Amino acid sequence: MDQNLAYLREVLSNYTEENRMMREIYEKIEHGHYPSEDAFVRALSEEEVRSLENILDNEINHANEAGDLERGYQLNEVYELLY
Repeated sequence: MDQNLAYLREVLSNYTEENRMMREIYEKIEHGHYPSEDAFVRALSEEEVRSLENILDNEINHANEAGDLERGYQLNEVYELLY
């Protein structure tokens, strides 16, 4: 699995119980065979992209504030592809 998607999967695991959309995106990562984060992003619906944008924005800020720059960088790689 692509490292960026591994970080994304880890982040989404925190939201799967409360948020149906995040659970669906998590399952796409878990069961899909995406060679890259770009291929994964292209497989998302518009609604999934919008939902993921909100979560990633918060998670990137949190990672950077906590000093986890690697996590922030990896998540940002996916975030940039959403646009």
